[in-house]
Amino acid sequence: MSYSTDPRAARSREAMLVAARELLVSEGPGAITHQRVAQQAGVGRATVYRHWPRAEQLLLEVMGGADQPLFKDPETPVRPWLHRQLRQMADELSVPAVAAVALTLHQSAIWDPQIAHQRDESVKTIAERIHAAVRSAAAGGEVETDVGPADLSAMLVGPIVYLTTMQKDAVSDDLIDRLIDSVGTWRR
Repeated sequence: MSYSTDPRAARSREAMLVAARELLVSEGPGAITHQRVAQQAGVGRATVYRHWPRAEQLLLEVMGGADQPLFKDPETPVRPWLHRQLRQMADELSVPAVAAVALTLHQSAIWDPQIAHQRDESVKTIAERIHAAVRSAAAGGEVETDVGPADLSAMLVGPIVYLTTMQKDAVSDDLIDRLIDSVGTWRR
């Protein structure tokens, strides 16, 4: 029986992923080490290394398994919905563990093509969702804009990521409103 189809290997892999998720939630990304995951899952450290040679790979898989909830299912009117989504993003990124995970994964993407692919997919999803919402608002006469998809997400999300992760500063509701106003003329 090959390693990849061995039911014991599948069970231990799932136990390690569960353990890693629990550690991430309870202690943050710094707790995602081979040793800690092995202890939490009740497996040998070598077993964790066999599945994920680097801790970032495990962290990526743990985070990649979660559905990305932000900017999903836009509501009308779009402007207040967009404000709530940006507020949620700012609040989540203001949590040090979340900011650390985001920065760690983006830094790891420089050297790891798998992590880079995951990052690219995440960025693409956010850009597509924001663009679809703003396009819907434009079609409904709520906003006039000529800003393209990539620029929309950069203008709306970029300053929030910068403030929360790099400056470790709070994002005000006033700033979120100004960001939203910067992408077009909104009918209120």
